[in-house]
Amino acid sequence: MGARVEHVFVSEATILHADLDAFYASVEQRDDPRLRARPVAVGGGVLLAASYEAKRRGVRTAMSGRQARGLCPDLIVVPPRFEAYVEASAEVFAIFRDTTPQVQGVSIDEAFLDVRGLRRADPTPPVDHAARLRARVRDEVGLPITVGVARTPFLAKVASRVAKPDGLLLVPPDREAAFLHPLPVETLWGVGETTATRLRSYGLRTAGDVADLPEHVLRGLLGPAAGSHLHAVVHGRTPERVVTDRARGSVGAQRALGRGPHSPDAVRAALLGLVDRVCRRLRAGHRTARTVVLRLRFADFSRATRSRSLAFATSSSDELRATALTLLDSVRELVAERGITLVGVALTGLGSDAVVQPALELEASHDGLDRAADRLAERFGSRALTRASLLVVGDGFAAPQLPDPPADA
Repeated sequence: MGARVEHVFVSEATILHADLDAFYASVEQRDDPRLRARPVAVGGGVLLAASYEAKRRGVRTAMSGRQARGLCPDLIVVPPRFEAYVEASAEVFAIFRDTTPQVQGVSIDEAFLDVRGLRRADPTPPVDHAARLRARVRDEVGLPITVGVARTPFLAKVASRVAKPDGLLLVPPDREAAFLHPLPVETLWGVGETTATRLRSYGLRTAGDVADLPEHVLRGLLGPAAGSHLHAVVHGRTPERVVTDRARGSVGAQRALGRGPHSPDAVRAALLGLVDRVCRRLRAGHRTARTVVLRLRFADFSRATRSRSLAFATSSSDELRATALTLLDSVRELVAERGITLVGVALTGLGSDAVVQPALELEASHDGLDRAADRLAERFGSRALTRASLLVVGDGFAAPQLPDPPADA
């Protein structure tokens, strides 16, 4: 074989591939404590998902229930609850988009995130962003997630595969070949069972074995397109950007409150802080919203969603804040009974702010105040101006002790 060529890249590892672990099965285990730490599969005649406890016993997706029980007699098979999976996915993607606006969804349970642009305002290393994201998904949604961090989406995807389950793996740019080349060929994203079998038939078992071959040999083995693609893959020559040209359908944020108990004022203050945050993002994107969605999670991991649409689309913090508080008031008894652990708000029905139904002059308008607050946040950071109601000692915030005023004040 010819000498292997090492390609050295100076770009940073700023791409995250976030992939929920055994997603459907994990949601079932989260929602039913009796299923936790037990082999669980989701499906009927054919399995749609399996927990890692079941996978370690040989159970796999697309396997028949009878075959799976032959491998794992104590397997628990539950019917799918797609509404629960969609809701959990929406909560996780809200965290993705709260981490960075550069999000490329791949499926209901995985996405690429580009945190390159965050360096201007936040020098946090990308791997630390990944660690925070994993902690938020665990604490706020109650699900395990694996994240790979690398220079390209391809390498980040492979890193998350290697790190599963519930792991975090960074591939430094100067260690890409050392990471990739020892891996089995079937680990490579895009290498299916048929291609892997064909490669193994020629004695090519690892990515390094493939990297030792000239491109024209791979083209002869797999065909022109597949051969050239695989040659680029094993030498790290894959696109470095995520694709985020899809129009956003909503803007939202959420906050985990912990087990509590939490006073109504504390929950209200948390919601107001979230509304301020999403309104700033709404106006920064020159968008308006017509519908406010309130999302709550309770101590038993059950959830409630309430929404209300306005007569006209708006970007006014006053109007959107009042609507969110009305929604919160409508579930006051439910919050008191179950205990709340998470509150979230989303704005949907987005449109351009180029055409807005203005308020009548007899109505009080705080547009100028909104714009001034936005400029302060843009110049000095989102914490430069904080609601007094958020400064509550003992709830994650601490109000500074103000000096006594002078006697002649």
